[in-house]
Amino acid sequence: MPRYKLTIEYDGTPFSGWQRQSDRPSVQQALEEAIAAMSGETVTTQAAGRTDAGVHALGQVVHFDLGRDWNPFRIREALNYHLRPAPVAIIDAETVDDGFEARFSATARHYEYRILTRRAPPVIERDHVWHIPKKLDAEAMDHAASQILGLHDFTTFRSSECQANSPLRTLDKFSVRAEPDHIVVSASARSFLHHQVRSMVGSLRLVGEGKWSPADFRAALDARDRRRCGPMAPSSGLYLTRVDY
Repeated sequence: MPRYKLTIEYDGTPFSGWQRQSDRPSVQQALEEAIAAMSGETVTTQAAGRTDAGVHALGQVVHFDLGRDWNPFRIREALNYHLRPAPVAIIDAETVDDGFEARFSATARHYEYRILTRRAPPVIERDHVWHIPKKLDAEAMDHAASQILGLHDFTTFRSSECQANSPLRTLDKFSVRAEPDHIVVSASARSFLHHQVRSMVGSLRLVGEGKWSPADFRAALDARDRRRCGPMAPSSGLYLTRVDY
């Protein structure tokens, strides 16, 4: 049974997240219905990351199996046809060996979080940034972010509903840069805990506003206490940008 790998872009705004829900639209449902329309087969897809409601993707990766061989170019074109008008696009499709798994074969996941810091509200970027209508200290935020690189217990920045067996994670990249009217936070790791990136960004905001020092940010991590986390950043500014294998 041939296995296929897709690289997918989507606007998460109208979806309840990646994972199929019984009563709300999901990216997984939209994709699986498009696969069924293309092939006549009912499949269950597996994604590299189960993005939450409102989270976007520029490079989500998915795999699935079909009962017969398909040309990857035809898969991409047919799925993009059947996905319309849902805000989901197949960027690339390829055949992979049956040992490949979108989730478990991944060696790194890369996220970006975008904050708009101008006074005027977003129009073009509505639902695609976190609007904070004042300037933030990107240099202080970046210094704070550098304090928590490496292997740590991320209980403070973990959802109380997280189902991971361990709060230990290795954060390979966590940095902040300033762009005109924007702050962009980049995060990379082999895997993340539920709500980890949004929790870290929400706490970084406190550093950017001068309410926390970089040392306070590190102290919150070391407390290993969810109550020490700042208000969690909204889903609208978060993007899954790439998955490495």
